[in-house]
Amino acid sequence: MPLPIRREVKTSDAPPPSFSYSQGIVAQGLVFIAGQVPKHPTTGEIAESFADQARQVLDNLSSVARAAGTSLENAVRVNVYLDDIASVYELEEIYRTYFTPPFPVRTTVQAGLRGFMIEIDAIVATEVESA
Repeated sequence: MPLPIRREVKTSDAPPPSFSYSQGIVAQGLVFIAGQVPKHPTTGEIAESFADQARQVLDNLSSVARAAGTSLENAVRVNVYLDDIASVYELEEIYRTYFTPPFPVRTTVQAGLRGFMIEIDAIVATEVESA
């Protein structure tokens, strides 16, 4: 029987999916992490401040990466969705505490989010490439 091409990543340390998608999928040495929202994984609470929401999103993203056997230090691509694009400056300070140089490539867009101010998805390497 052939090995599966992809495997699902699940963790109770990040909010469970609300619809039909996985928290993460590992394939070809990469983990594709679904958009994480600022929902606390156990209480379901959403903080009021942008900074607290950003930290919760990044904590959730980090939890899925850890469940896949990697960390945000190995992120290669990040997509950030903001309710207000002006929040990017406040995000930048927080972002640098979760990601290290060389920083992953990133796209940041303003989006019509409902009920929260930020969502982030990512692609994270699970294996280190040899130079």
